[in-house]
Amino acid sequence: MRAKPILLVAAHRLAILAYIAFALFPLYWLLKVAVTPNDLLYSEGIRMWPSRASLEHFDFVLRHSAFPVFFKNSLIVSGSTAVIVTVLASLSGYALSRFNFRGKYWLVALMLLTQMFPLVMLVAPIFKILSPLGLTNSLTGLVIVYTAFNVPFATFLMQSFFDGIPKDLEEAAMIDGATQFVAFRQIILPLTLPGIAATLGFVFTAAWSELLFSLMLISGNDQATFPVGLLSFVSKFSVDFGQMMAAGVLALIPACLFFLLIQRYLVQGLTAGAVKG
Repeated sequence: MRAKPILLVAAHRLAILAYIAFALFPLYWLLKVAVTPNDLLYSEGIRMWPSRASLEHFDFVLRHSAFPVFFKNSLIVSGSTAVIVTVLASLSGYALSRFNFRGKYWLVALMLLTQMFPLVMLVAPIFKILSPLGLTNSLTGLVIVYTAFNVPFATFLMQSFFDGIPKDLEEAAMIDGATQFVAFRQIILPLTLPGIAATLGFVFTAAWSELLFSLMLISGNDQATFPVGLLSFVSKFSVDFGQMMAAGVLALIPACLFFLLIQRYLVQGLTAGAVKG
């Protein structure tokens, strides 16, 4: 009778370890190829680790390629989009959670409708709109597009957090003389820090890894983001896998650091936003 629970626990632990190994193996292989010298990349075949490691690919990417420019552009676009979307989603999510107004449900339906269309269908219309405004081949244009596509989901995400906060807190503050905005800023907003962190993380990741719009709307290397920049390592007759993987490893650093900074709020936010009350 005791052996069966022990076996179940052991099988459960093994299943978790197998899943973790499966999830992390692509990242390990990314690093392995990034530190493999060019002369060993094909001659050694498939090995778990090269016989000689080198940082030559990282040196080339940082010193002899346009990757630093791509990296800076991605930071600007992703950071700006995450902040703008989070601010807009916080305000609109609070409005949907606390106020009843005419056309509210039609507005929610319209926001949901925007999430139903494949993005590839919208590239041409968006290009047609942005081109006369001079916003193609522009980081500002990318921020506007990313903001437009991320605000609806982020609004619903923030609304779920506001729905979980009792209205009595605001009413008590307003009885003491606070306005609705002051109650929102000083009482409700601090309680939704987990939701803000979750929204920031989601939007930053979505903007950081987006390729379609950045590829279609950006035509010059000086405005390209890193997903588009990775394509520069693909030439007509060959692919510089070592340099591409090194660039990929470097591109993971900001996202990892960002999630480390918000981790305390992020885990709490992802669970707290799942239920109401």
